[in-house]
Amino acid sequence: MADLELTARIHPAVGAIDRAQWDALAGGGNPFVSHDFLTALEDSGSVGAGSGWQPAPLVLEAGDTLLAAMPSYLKSHSQGEYVFDHAWADAWERAGGHYYPKLQIAAPFTPATGPRLLLADPALAAPLLSAAERLVEQNGWSSAHATFVEPEQVPLFEAAGWLARSDIQFHWTNEGFASFEDFLATLTSRKRKDLRRERRLANEGITVRELSGDAIRPEHWDAFWEFYQDTGARKWGSPYLTRAAFDLFGERMGDRVLLLLAYMDDEPIAGALNFVGSDALYGRYWGCLLDKQFLHFELCYYRAIDAAIARGLKRVEAGAQGGHKLARGYAPVATTSMHWIADPGFRGAVADFLERERMGVAADRSFLEARLPFRKQV
Repeated sequence: MADLELTARIHPAVGAIDRAQWDALAGGGNPFVSHDFLTALEDSGSVGAGSGWQPAPLVLEAGDTLLAAMPSYLKSHSQGEYVFDHAWADAWERAGGHYYPKLQIAAPFTPATGPRLLLADPALAAPLLSAAERLVEQNGWSSAHATFVEPEQVPLFEAAGWLARSDIQFHWTNEGFASFEDFLATLTSRKRKDLRRERRLANEGITVRELSGDAIRPEHWDAFWEFYQDTGARKWGSPYLTRAAFDLFGERMGDRVLLLLAYMDDEPIAGALNFVGSDALYGRYWGCLLDKQFLHFELCYYRAIDAAIARGLKRVEAGAQGGHKLARGYAPVATTSMHWIADPGFRGAVADFLERERMGVAADRSFLEARLPFRKQV
């Protein structure tokens, strides 16, 4: 790689980049950095004009060959990121600076860990990150941020001097279970009883359909769109994704989608949308029109465990936040975001803040780990 003449370039969209070359770098294991997922967001209008997420994929090329890339966006706000930097923005604005626009390296609206540097060779991480830093400096932007970086790539950012920020999510780990009952056997007697009761009550009077690939029809997306809008209106004020995004997910990557719909009297009342990776199931969206006891836990957590076991997947990532996941066998795990701040003084202030925050996050994780519902090992 050392003798190649590399060119750094910003493309107007992931859709402007050859699909085969992009996916060769992405590797196929994580659905959210795939060409299909990112272009579905672009083509549906979920990102782009008016969204505050302007696609700006930064790449390294040698001639016509794509050698490195990052899914990056020019952001005019901090919404849809799940790593909250509003206080940083307020501080920099009060100091007379302009926090926005900023460069965001992420899978939009998706708090799932994954690669943020798509590399033909790990040695290309340094020049790719250097290109991102120069881009920020040359345009007078405040900063660059990479969110939910997979653990294997954190050292690449750290070697470039980016600042690390820690947080906590709740993931379920498959210890080679053959069934949900095998998993239950690892819990305390009281918790086993609680989970069995929740599943029994959640499933009374309903039928759950698991849909993937061509089995997902437009009427299924119509139903789920209603659920998604209801949840989005309560959580964010307005949904991030457009209706067209769901059709495109089904058309372009339906085999990597697992849609669970709960029916009562042949009418859909709730749903949960998951994406399937090579080693993980990613729970993304949930919604309902009828508030049925424990149905949220059944569709989002217990059915996800069933699906992961059936597919031999190593873990379930159940999305951002949610301490209630702990009692259901989802353990606290550290997540990492990486940050590059252009101004040296602002960078120092952020670094001090992150050091203090890191200690608090570590204490929270220790507190949560002590309250896991698993049986004590003898």
